[in-house]
Amino acid sequence: MPPLHHPNQNRLFAVLPDDDYRHLIPQLELMPLPLGLVLQEPGALIRYAYFPTTAIISLLHVMQSGASSEVATVGREGLIGTAIYLGNDTAPNRAIVQSAGHGYRLPGQTLREEFQNNGPWQALLLRYTQSLLTQTAQTAVCNRHHSLDQQFCRWLLHCLDRQNSNDLVLTQELIANLLGVRREGISEAASNAQKAGLIKYQRGKVTVLDRAGLEVKACECYKVIRMAME
Repeated sequence: MPPLHHPNQNRLFAVLPDDDYRHLIPQLELMPLPLGLVLQEPGALIRYAYFPTTAIISLLHVMQSGASSEVATVGREGLIGTAIYLGNDTAPNRAIVQSAGHGYRLPGQTLREEFQNNGPWQALLLRYTQSLLTQTAQTAVCNRHHSLDQQFCRWLLHCLDRQNSNDLVLTQELIANLLGVRREGISEAASNAQKAGLIKYQRGKVTVLDRAGLEVKACECYKVIRMAME
């Protein structure tokens, strides 16, 4: 039986050459990542990079007023802490767990040193950073030009891509906070999706019934972001 938790559940470790991977194993620490845990705050010193395996993390841009909106989602395809190897010691965004699970953390200094060695890590992390920038830009365009129904479907699909179940533990309040909209708007979008037979929503749990239908309902941004993350 395969182990319940393994670093290779994160795609960055899965494609890393064996020698480089084995070199990092002693410094990797398995972490439970409960819902709502804040991994970094804007302007705070970054001590660790986090590599989700079963958890999903939201990156939020926070305004001076305290209002926030999600700019990117990170799951098993990536990491939290890109600023570490891009030459910055402080976080640009808030990172908060939107779907509970596990992940591994690595000391930031270790990640920075591996990146500066000009080996496989550098090329791999630069490719991931490019995909994250694509996601951030596309999300900004989506929030400006597409309906809330489309955004809601896109967001659910991104969650599905990062886990192995059609069941999502999500409250309307959480989704509204992440998308930076009123809860009433999410309630209407969820109701519309449920009436269309795409999802079943009950007591903070969303069950996707028709993924293909969600993809039809979602805007073009879903496929653009998904292609960038592959």
